[in-house]
Amino acid sequence: MKFKDTELGKVPSGWIVKSVEELINEKIIDKPLDGNNGSIHPTQKDFVESGIPFVMASDIESGRINYNTCKYISDETARGLKKGFAKCGDVLITHKASIGRVALVKENEYPFIVLTPQVTYYRINDSSILNNKFLMYYFTWNNFTELFTAWAQGGSTRAYLGITAQQKLPIVIPSISEQNKISDILSSLDKKIELNNEMNKTLEEMAQALFKRWFVDFEFPNEEGKPYKSSGGEMIESEFGIIPKDWRILKLDEISDITMGVSPSSKSYNEDKIGIALLNGASDFVGKLIKSTKFTTEPKKICKKGDMVFGVRATIGNTVFTDKEYALGRGVAAVSSQEIISREFIYFNLNNSMDNLINSASGSVFLNLKKSDITDLKVYFNEEVVKKFHNIAKSLIDKIIENDIESELLKEKRDLLLPKLMNGEIRV
Repeated sequence: MKFKDTELGKVPSGWIVKSVEELINEKIIDKPLDGNNGSIHPTQKDFVESGIPFVMASDIESGRINYNTCKYISDETARGLKKGFAKCGDVLITHKASIGRVALVKENEYPFIVLTPQVTYYRINDSSILNNKFLMYYFTWNNFTELFTAWAQGGSTRAYLGITAQQKLPIVIPSISEQNKISDILSSLDKKIELNNEMNKTLEEMAQALFKRWFVDFEFPNEEGKPYKSSGGEMIESEFGIIPKDWRILKLDEISDITMGVSPSSKSYNEDKIGIALLNGASDFVGKLIKSTKFTTEPKKICKKGDMVFGVRATIGNTVFTDKEYALGRGVAAVSSQEIISREFIYFNLNNSMDNLINSASGSVFLNLKKSDITDLKVYFNEEVVKKFHNIAKSLIDKIIENDIESELLKEKRDLLLPKLMNGEIRV
């Protein structure tokens, strides 16, 4: 098989390379457009509770639009804008400041979405020449993202690649049948990852709802298997309110050991896996897994395998279980359950209390949790009820972790295949 040189490296000689501008002129795609600048750009006063999504760069993650983080504008405000109206099937790429984030607009409940000036949409006119899913994956190919980033930086302190400059970008185009096969292979992996994420969300919501029903609403099963409180179970007064008879109230540090992280000397940091893996904050957590990239030879604080760790600075929360020992930086804390109480019970206690913890955090630049904020958390429990909860919650947590591990392996497989499919090293 013969290859030819392009701006993106070698590709099969039979593949076509066209600029975005050529694709526009040949009516294969519409002219890419971004959002509205100037006086008509929606501002804080235009945002409403629900309406038309106003998609910023920060709302684009892992090939998808996160509608939960989007701002919304009214239909009237949206229709008063001039451009930046994206619809199902469009491919989005961020081109200002946070550049190179990519998403495909999938079917959704909205008539259209509106983009900020940070985001460009690409719309395919001729799907017999160019597959939109292929284009999305093409935009994530390292060879393309490196070129895109280099052009966007262009000597400026703030990365930016405007619409006119984007029209010079090269697009490598295999035959449509090969594009379809490439996108099918990669999207099948992404669909499985997405299914795992949806399943994990459901499993966690189930376990959290069970925790609330048993330990907040006190509707755990009585001896007859009926909800305790609503079936007339005896309740008693305590200094913190009414609780079931034979229950206890303790502070979190009376049933667990709490360790606040302390950052090692930065001179001890390395990425060569020398020493012990370091956790600096919630950004080191992916789902229920830990993805630490830094190591230290001078740990100040250490957590054990099986401990719970979560962010205590800037991003607070994202509790995960550790799979081994880690050094703890100042952005995390570890909670180690004592024998009388299961770690799953403490985990869901922490999750249930996280909003209160966030509200108690202080700091003018970054929110910070103090150790006392955590140790003073009140825990309501009965050992027998906790044991029953543990038996249910552990299986759910184990399944979530199993799904996360599978998803990480699928991501590795996808990320290994993608460049080889895009440069023709693997033909399909």
